[in-house]
Amino acid sequence: MELNTISQSDFTKLANVLWGKAYESVPQVMRKSGLVKEVPISANSGNTREFSEIDGEEFAKLKSESDQAARARVQQGYSKTMYQKRVALDIGISYEMRTQNKYPEVVSRLTNLGTQVAKRLELDLAHRISFAASTSYTDMDGQTVDVSVGDTLALASSVHTLRGSSSTFRNILANNPKLSKGALEGMERLVVEETLNQFGEKKTMAFDILWTTDDPNTVNTAREHLQATAEVSAANAGVPNVYQSKYRHVVLPYVATTAAGAVDSTKRYFWGLASSAMSCFYLGMWEEPHMKAPSAGNNGEDFSTDDWNYGARGGYGIVIPGASWFKLSKGDGTA
Repeated sequence: MELNTISQSDFTKLANVLWGKAYESVPQVMRKSGLVKEVPISANSGNTREFSEIDGEEFAKLKSESDQAARARVQQGYSKTMYQKRVALDIGISYEMRTQNKYPEVVSRLTNLGTQVAKRLELDLAHRISFAASTSYTDMDGQTVDVSVGDTLALASSVHTLRGSSSTFRNILANNPKLSKGALEGMERLVVEETLNQFGEKKTMAFDILWTTDDPNTVNTAREHLQATAEVSAANAGVPNVYQSKYRHVVLPYVATTAAGAVDSTKRYFWGLASSAMSCFYLGMWEEPHMKAPSAGNNGEDFSTDDWNYGARGGYGIVIPGASWFKLSKGDGTA
């Protein structure tokens, strides 16, 4: 396609197509993983939202003849406020690109722009797991990000507190083993014994997601356990694989990264279990990723350089008020 005869409006139509195709090509793994619950936020409704857990009692009480039934107790859990965050990036399409048939350079710039907001959202979501053992981290923009849950502790902790009981629970596996059959059974024991409601009662919930980083060894181990037709350590094929179809395996490629998005090998063995039904990992969408384009009268053309400026924008918030739905092992063998 020749660019030297394209008007600004025609060029923007082309830009929208390229941007849209690039945006749709981004695998939004975290956003669609089942770990995250998305909440659309309407315009002109403020820049914060409060989220909390609410638990009822697990068990009914005795009712003797003609006695009044006991009132069920309801306990609100800890609350956490979500704050809106806006991200953006601009590019310039030069006069020379538009008039000297530099189509590959134009396509490259516009397709890159189409992926960057979606990828930043994925990174920010993944970093809630990357930094699950911390209460905060400093992101690539130098901003301190609060990643604690409602009880002020890290998402992954051995001493989570409850609002209606003096009991505590842990959701980080002791000794942080790498994924293996024995470690997975240990994680399942953690689910059985350390999943409590706000009254300290045992809470049964379906943990249906086995999540891992994209470390090949960890991914292959997970697939071996979930997809083998026989028990993986059996001497013969007559022993059933109890893990077959038990979990949905979700690979999270940005978990093993630094705050700047670089590879972090210290997190390569992170893995865990999660309940999609009971998750309280909330993503509030104030502004879906979109392209900002120049048009007549909006200063989209730079007077001095003749560049046409295009931008990508997005606005969202992330918060996790509770931790009972999530279990983690760092896989590094630390106590």
